[in-house]
Amino acid sequence: MLRHLGADAIEVRLPEQLNGLDGLVIPGGESTTMGKLMDTFGLTEPLRAFAAKHPVFGTCAGLIMLASRTAEGTQTLLGLMDITVRRNAFGSQVHSFEAPVDLCLENEDDHTVMTGVFIRAPWVEQHGPAVQVVATCDGHTVGVRQGHLLGVSFHPELTDDTRLHEYFLREVVAEARAAA
Repeated sequence: MLRHLGADAIEVRLPEQLNGLDGLVIPGGESTTMGKLMDTFGLTEPLRAFAAKHPVFGTCAGLIMLASRTAEGTQTLLGLMDITVRRNAFGSQVHSFEAPVDLCLENEDDHTVMTGVFIRAPWVEQHGPAVQVVATCDGHTVGVRQGHLLGVSFHPELTDDTRLHEYFLREVVAEARAAA
């Protein structure tokens, strides 16, 4: 999706691959496994340091990784956003679905709808005062922003709708560059 929008994108699997990047997308997957791999390959602290200065966009399990807390159990988290997430909140893999998501990216009067693809998706149960809700679905918070960090509980890359990726590139990355 990022390449389609004209951004240079590379995969990051090792700490040294963060060098020179302007931003990072943490994709979906299985968050417990992601946390174990981050610990194994020494990525946890480098990711925290990177995200302190650069924009990060987490989708599905990426949102979980950005969280400070999960509603159930413990696992490695980056602890970057003041949010509590509930893993698999919408159900198991067989309960995956597509649904309309209410987006409010620019200001609270500017609502639009996009299709969200939810696969074993989390939702945000609680958030601190610095966190802005940017997406909801069926009364649940499914998208949040805190400064230059953006997270959604669905998979926007599985649709043809590029608005969230464009927003990340345009607003979040641009704001972080201006602050540097």
